[in-house]
Amino acid sequence: MINYIMKKIIGTQNERAVKELMPFVQAINAFAPKISALSDAGLRAKTDEFRARVAARYKDLGGEIKGLEEAVRESTSPDEKERTKRKARDVRNRIFDDVLPEAFAVVREAGKRTISMRHFDVQIAGGVVLHEGKIAEMATGEGKTLVATLPAYLNALLGRGVHIITVNDYLARRDREWMGPIYEFLGLTVGAIQHEMSDEERKQAYACDITYGTNNEF
Repeated sequence: MINYIMKKIIGTQNERAVKELMPFVQAINAFAPKISALSDAGLRAKTDEFRARVAARYKDLGGEIKGLEEAVRESTSPDEKERTKRKARDVRNRIFDDVLPEAFAVVREAGKRTISMRHFDVQIAGGVVLHEGKIAEMATGEGKTLVATLPAYLNALLGRGVHIITVNDYLARRDREWMGPIYEFLGLTVGAIQHEMSDEERKQAYACDITYGTNNEF
């Protein structure tokens, strides 16, 4: 009974998590009129602008991030390693805090212009969850493939490469072909790892800003 009453007052953990995401969604939506008014060239130019902003932020935080990543490699305690990983992720995410709302709005607009798919608010929220390194549970048909374009684009701005893992070669190839126009429209390169690829073909795919593939192939 007490648990039931408390849930009514403060909501379930999931409801609270969703509530915390709403400011992100509202901030992203606020950029929509400005972003939709841009020409195609103006929309593409946003990628260079974002890259410069992310690079400047990484310059400020890069030393701390590298120190934490080194601590993860040297840690012998699983618990300590996991805590340090989380801390490194949190610091790394701070690189993108200032850019995230506008960058997500840009990807949403690019999706509408290239593949006639505009991210719904719930998909925007899912993209924020993934960017934060958490799990977003979505049923078949709710748009997981489209959701992934948001954090993939954002994190690719750092220039360290982003890997999107799917369950089989067919989905890796399909998703690359399906979502590729969004990334390419915004000036990013995208590839897919396939089982039958040669070493040279794999190198080319890995060199892309965003690479699709299966866990086994990665």
